[in-house]
Amino acid sequence: MTPALLWLIAGVLLVAAEVLSGEFVLVMLGAAALGAAGASALGAPLPVDAVVFAVLGLGLIFIARPALKRRLTQPLELKTNVDALVGKRAVAESTVDVHGGQVRIDGAVWSARALDETQVIEAGQSVVVIEIAGATAVVSAEL
Repeated sequence: MTPALLWLIAGVLLVAAEVLSGEFVLVMLGAAALGAAGASALGAPLPVDAVVFAVLGLGLIFIARPALKRRLTQPLELKTNVDALVGKRAVAESTVDVHGGQVRIDGAVWSARALDETQVIEAGQSVVVIEIAGATAVVSAEL
């Protein structure tokens, strides 16, 4: 058997074995073995194949695997309604203090009050929506 065929078989077996582990290590090693099979098929000697396997394997395990795991384990969080407004930037339409005022959030005018009771936000000033309390946006001035 040629080295390219052996690398190819090893790569396919490692990728198939990943189904049992689910940790993305074997699939990364399988991809590295497939890369080494490609190098061998292009006529590279066995030591070069081994270096290709090692470099690809380490690179995939330490760079691609963590990013892939983060991407697949993050819950899909879709904020809707008033939850989507928290953290948004808005513009004060009138003076906003602890007693009230108005802000424009995404083109809509909302009743608002300042989060900090000592803060007075002038019309035209940028604010951040901290929370939505009923129909009132609780905001804080941007620094």
